[in-house]
Amino acid sequence: MRWLLRKRNGAPVNRFGNKWELGLLECSRTVVTSCRAVLLPRFGRPEVLELRDNVKVPDLKSNEVLVRARAVSVNPLDTRMRSGYGRSLFEPLLPLILGRDISGEVAALGGSVRSFSVGQEVFGALHPTAVRGTYTDYAVLAEDELTSKPASISHVEASAIPFAALTAWRALRSTARIKKGQRVLVVGGGGAVGFSAIQLAVAAGCHVSTTCGGESVDRLLAAGAEQAVDYTTENYEVAIKGYFDAVLDTIGVPETERIGINLLKRGGHYMTLQVQKRSYSISFSSLSLLLIMVQSFCPVCYRGRLHP
Repeated sequence: MRWLLRKRNGAPVNRFGNKWELGLLECSRTVVTSCRAVLLPRFGRPEVLELRDNVKVPDLKSNEVLVRARAVSVNPLDTRMRSGYGRSLFEPLLPLILGRDISGEVAALGGSVRSFSVGQEVFGALHPTAVRGTYTDYAVLAEDELTSKPASISHVEASAIPFAALTAWRALRSTARIKKGQRVLVVGGGGAVGFSAIQLAVAAGCHVSTTCGGESVDRLLAAGAEQAVDYTTENYEVAIKGYFDAVLDTIGVPETERIGINLLKRGGHYMTLQVQKRSYSISFSSLSLLLIMVQSFCPVCYRGRLHP
């Protein structure tokens, strides 16, 4: 680890006064050399995952941040990768550490990182192709994969937000470009992506309808949906009236696709989360876009209006 003395507030040279501070030039070694991690040695069912001690923590690059994990979450990409999704890409790299989402505290900084400080609470998400994920005591993320954690939410809540909310944000704001006063239908509002989509659409001033299981109806209405139809007891194709500017289908089966398209206004946007090989490359093709979306929806978190 190399250090330098740098001027504070542009003050002149004064090594022994109060105008200099000790600053990190390059963090080539991290403060932690090993930690616990959940590893994926081979593809398969959940039982193949192994908790191991003394897993090496890599040295930080200049743009990286070492985060002490306080909470992580499991999302569909993690379970599909564990089962063999992307095998041709990831099998030569086994064992992997899965996990995309994380909330925790900054433990160390790379030399060029200026957005955060040690001890600061942060949350964020790794790129889908990362081979050292967040299922570990200490995770390494690039500076532009993190943002400050709002004080209004817990680490557990924060860890459930990034991938689900970013997926919803990408669909509603980047693809459909929803606007105040438009009608939005979320098919499958009870899941993480659907629940995030409802809150983001409501925050944008849209009129939101959704479908869900009976146990989620009250929660989704409380989140701002104007109509929540229990698909287990009602034919939502009949129960939902009118047409929509945007339909986000988080289920992605032929029946929901047919109904969703039939409920679109002329020129509306139908978006599905049906898993295809190209889905993730389209949704998460750019880390810079990931940062933009994190920073864009965070004001909603800070105002206490987005919940996982």
